[in-house]
Amino acid sequence: MAILHGLSPAPVERSRVLEIACYDGANLIPMAYAIPASEFVGFDLAGAPIERGQSRVRELGLNNVRLFQGDVLEVGAEMGRFDYIIAHGIYAWAPEPVRDRVLGLCSELLTEHGIAFVSYNAMPAGYMRLMLRDMMLFRTQDSEDSLKRVEEAMAFLRLVCESRPEKDPLRSMLDAQLKRMNKPDLGLVRHDEMSDAYQPVYFMELARHAERHGLQYLCESVLPPPPDPAYRAEIDQAVESAAGGDFLRKEQLLDFLRMRAYRETLLCRKERVVRRDFPAESFRHLLFASQTAQAEGEKPSATAFVLPGGIKMESNHAGATALLRELGKAWPYALSWESLEPHLAGTGLTLDAQGVALLVRLAISRMIEFRTWNPSLARTIPERPKASVVSRLEAHTRDRCTSLLHLLVSLDDAKVKILLKLLDGTRTRAELAKDMAAEFPDAPFADLEEGIADALVNMQRSGILEG
Repeated sequence: MAILHGLSPAPVERSRVLEIACYDGANLIPMAYAIPASEFVGFDLAGAPIERGQSRVRELGLNNVRLFQGDVLEVGAEMGRFDYIIAHGIYAWAPEPVRDRVLGLCSELLTEHGIAFVSYNAMPAGYMRLMLRDMMLFRTQDSEDSLKRVEEAMAFLRLVCESRPEKDPLRSMLDAQLKRMNKPDLGLVRHDEMSDAYQPVYFMELARHAERHGLQYLCESVLPPPPDPAYRAEIDQAVESAAGGDFLRKEQLLDFLRMRAYRETLLCRKERVVRRDFPAESFRHLLFASQTAQAEGEKPSATAFVLPGGIKMESNHAGATALLRELGKAWPYALSWESLEPHLAGTGLTLDAQGVALLVRLAISRMIEFRTWNPSLARTIPERPKASVVSRLEAHTRDRCTSLLHLLVSLDDAKVKILLKLLDGTRTRAELAKDMAAEFPDAPFADLEEGIADALVNMQRSGILEG
């Protein structure tokens, strides 16, 4: 996103990354494994999670990541400067001095071209969550047991919801919030909904707070997905007029239209010149990827491309078709514009204004994604498949794992989880089938072989298999 806006951030593969309030390092550790030439530092006030993370670091034998117990109000310049700083969630769940120090650390520790990621619960939709929080706290003000308080609070919210008429709008909103809070770990509900400090903020509040620390709003971490109101010409014009040319004011007005509940905001130093027109030359510094599969179009002249979730796009644009076809063949690997140009010759897709607009539309619709770096991915399924050590370790304790693309992959199938643990690079498919048969003696051998084949394809496409 920084490159799209004309900035020159540090290369991902050679950078320093800090995570404030990293908990047990579950976010940092997979990055450190996948990007061995970069350095990662994380700290958290809670000691037990840090100890678990340190144990995982030792188990993986990583020497490019350091986790330590620390207070955001006490740490500082001794950690050095960082190209990327992550502050996920803490801003809305901390008292004012801590919130101020989070942005202060970003200001003090970011390198000249550094980027900070700050996620937070936002207004105006945050009012609904605050209302429910007030109900929960009032109902349980006389209870001392923390987990029992959560049970009592949730039961009361269900009572409030069920007391409303069937088609009542408030009941619908309450029901949606209850589904969001339906988590097996009551401790997470207690932290997220009933913590001592919780204050969602308006976007403008965050932006102005950042300015006081010498930082400026860059953009969100991803392009807004359709059907964002910003993409409707009549709405965009009306909001632009109301904003009077003030970009930050326009963003806040759009959040009212979006009923925004959450933001993942990127900040940079105020001295950086931010381009909001996505200069064409920026695209030469990006890599392009797409997991679309080609399909028959409904119109004879059109080609269809389908994403795994079922989203479908048809196009008769020669350039778009050629681009998606090449990227689909390369997935999960990402390709540079330079490597794509020979395949696009004569299709009309170049890095002019129209070409840039097409690429942005494809990214907004999630048909393509932009990257700046390729991890060590298996571009085909090896004879002796090897899954990343991180994913294999996570399979022992979790029902999901982190891929080399930093994607969370579900492991709710017992056979897939066992197979993943076996993928240490020493077994052929025949040997994998033999070992799986020993684990599942009642399963037909042919079914196991077919399941292994399907699972390996899914793991390769998810970025779990190493090259």
